[in-house]
Amino acid sequence: MPQIAICTASGEKFEILDKEIEFCKKMGFPLPTLSPTERFRALMAFRNESKLYHRKCDATGEDIISAYAKDSPYKVYKNSVWWGDSWDALEYGRDYDFSKPFFEQFQALQLAVPKEGTSIFNSENCDYNSHVRESRNCYMNSLSVKCEDVYYSYWMVNSKNVFDSMITNNSTLCYFCSNVDSSYGCLFLEEANNCTDCFFCYQAHGCKNCIFSSNISNKNYYAFNKKCTKEEFEEIKKKYINGSFKSLEEGKKEFEKMKKATKQRAVHNLNCENVTGDHLYNCRNCENAYEGSNSEDCINSISFDNANSIYSCYSSGWPNCPGPVYMSVVTRGCQDVAFGYYNWFSSKLRYCEGMNTCDSCFGCVGLRHKNYCILNKQYTKEEYEELVPRIIDHMRAHGASAQFERESGSASSSKTEPKDKDQEFGQFPVSIFSTFAYNETAAQDFFPLEKEQALKMGFKWRDEEVKAKKPATAEIPENIKDVPETFIKEVLACENCKENYKIIEQEIRFYKQMNLPIPRICLKCRQKQRAEKRNLFKLFKRKCSNCGTETNTTFSPDRPETVYCEKCYLETID
Repeated sequence: MPQIAICTASGEKFEILDKEIEFCKKMGFPLPTLSPTERFRALMAFRNESKLYHRKCDATGEDIISAYAKDSPYKVYKNSVWWGDSWDALEYGRDYDFSKPFFEQFQALQLAVPKEGTSIFNSENCDYNSHVRESRNCYMNSLSVKCEDVYYSYWMVNSKNVFDSMITNNSTLCYFCSNVDSSYGCLFLEEANNCTDCFFCYQAHGCKNCIFSSNISNKNYYAFNKKCTKEEFEEIKKKYINGSFKSLEEGKKEFEKMKKATKQRAVHNLNCENVTGDHLYNCRNCENAYEGSNSEDCINSISFDNANSIYSCYSSGWPNCPGPVYMSVVTRGCQDVAFGYYNWFSSKLRYCEGMNTCDSCFGCVGLRHKNYCILNKQYTKEEYEELVPRIIDHMRAHGASAQFERESGSASSSKTEPKDKDQEFGQFPVSIFSTFAYNETAAQDFFPLEKEQALKMGFKWRDEEVKAKKPATAEIPENIKDVPETFIKEVLACENCKENYKIIEQEIRFYKQMNLPIPRICLKCRQKQRAEKRNLFKLFKRKCSNCGTETNTTFSPDRPETVYCEKCYLETID
């Protein structure tokens, strides 16, 4: 039977699922003390997905672009050095000290071992990005794989010539799209796949030449959810997509009005069996899982592909993770990994960071092709297997809460035996392990906090450098046809936040090709607009607006949308 627990962060009641109880018992882990939502927050607070800084490489002294600010306490190497053979993370190995808490010793190791500047590799002309691989000619994206000429976008796979989009995969020539797959030449398309030349459409599948339509399938020449002629379609398109800023803004308002009137699908899952969550594709036996594909037995997790038996994880697979993986962030091709961050093709890891092709390591950072290491010190198999159980027992005897108190300056001089929930082993506190401030990470994008809130909850915070805001050097032409190639020299001012920004040469070419005006708001404000389109990673019980059946949905009951269960929704598809 599921257990009811009280979240140590929020104080809310939450349910520990049967599968979690069984898994933790099997793995020898204590049961989770954070609610799923607070676990998601904590996991995302490990990952800087978009912040970039100018700083020096601590190995060469060269100017580099990095996820770590110049005043970060960590050593940072440029990528070619970090992945090269000029240094060995074993050099930073140290003996385990049973007189000190494990967390304290791990923090010291983190400060000593160099960090990778940015997570970009096997890519060409992609320096100004975060977490990009096997791509070329991309700029200011976060999380992109096998992309070309993609700009200002988030979580993109195998796409080309795409701007200002989010989770738009296997697609070409798209703009301001979200949750789109296998589409071509589309603008303002959401929750759609296999579409061509569709504009201002929502929940569309297999469609071509459609505009201002929703909940449609396999349609050609549709406007405002009605059949139209080619000439009528072109006339409507020209009215709103003609290079004019004013016309496009009118189209965006019409699109939002249409979406509000649209019957919403409770969840956006496809080809799934026995799952709860949203945006799951080809998955089975998953619970409270989001944005996953081709996976099985994924519980309380976000963003996974070809993964099996992952529990409380953010970003697993990509490529496959045969599992099990527990309470980990960015786990690629790994199995039997717990309490880790950014580990690749490794197995039997506990409390490890930045490991590549390693096996049987505990409390290590930045090792490659190593086995049987503890705090980056090499042991024999026999020594490792004798020492690790002793360390775990030591962690169980030390309270994680004592470390939190030391950080906040409220530690008491009295010593008490820690409760089970306070033992170090089984905990993965962000305030200790994350190398970034809360407002540098994905957590701030999906679970935003004010500085005071973040600090009170034990997170770090980085005060952003205040940049002087200059007036624009030129007015933006109302129509793209009036924008000269030399406009890339101008400095613009965001209409929302007044931050300065510039237009690059590739943008002007794309806007002219697609007949789109120059945006009046900066990249950060455009990213915020896209993020606000997403529902929370949380399921609510809500009655279908049509038949009254109770269903799981990411639309909370107090929201005004008309939400249909899967059966009723499918009956509405035109």
